[in-house]
Amino acid sequence: MDETQTQDIIVEDGAAVDVEASPADVETSAPSADDAPIEDDPWTRPGSWYVVHTQSGYEKKVTANLEARIQSMDMEHKIYEVVIPMEEVVEFKNGKKQTVQRKVFPGYLLVRCEMDDESWYCIRNTPGVTGFVGQSDRGQRPTPLRRREVRTFLAPKAEGAEAVARPKPKLDYEVGEAVRVKEGPFADFAGEIAEINADHMKLKVLVNIFGRDTLVEMDFSQVSKL
Repeated sequence: MDETQTQDIIVEDGAAVDVEASPADVETSAPSADDAPIEDDPWTRPGSWYVVHTQSGYEKKVTANLEARIQSMDMEHKIYEVVIPMEEVVEFKNGKKQTVQRKVFPGYLLVRCEMDDESWYCIRNTPGVTGFVGQSDRGQRPTPLRRREVRTFLAPKAEGAEAVARPKPKLDYEVGEAVRVKEGPFADFAGEIAEINADHMKLKVLVNIFGRDTLVEMDFSQVSKL
């Protein structure tokens, strides 16, 4: 998919989208929960965060390609960081419980940079990159992530965040049913059930992320009916 087909970074149904347009707006607004200091806050690092669409399944390869391209083109002073957002999930294999790392957004990378023509060209022409999310017209600058999005997807979790007991899951879900996510990186997002795995108590839910419907796997206990 090229850059002419990407859409603005807006999640219509989720509270995970912040309303301020720039850091300057934050300074003049009333204090909120988002103003609480975060250790190693990714929002305060130099540059802005952008969403890059890649070939699904090749996120690590594209990251390596982009990092090599940044070095070869001497772009370290403009492109600072390339991240594959990951989360820890609990899985049961062969009757054993284990914690594994899983991509939060398959097919996407987050890139922190100073956006100009040179950095855009470096990133956009990296093998495996198919476009920027938030660039609806050719020649338009991509839209950076907002503060709450950055903190939701990149800020480290507080210790004990996973220790909160989950409620007993409900099993009476149906494909096509509308649900709201209660916990995890997509908390407060609304979506539609696309697939049900009753044996493993898992759902695949279509959630609107970065202006696109994305299939996300989660536990029964992570969603509630609307």
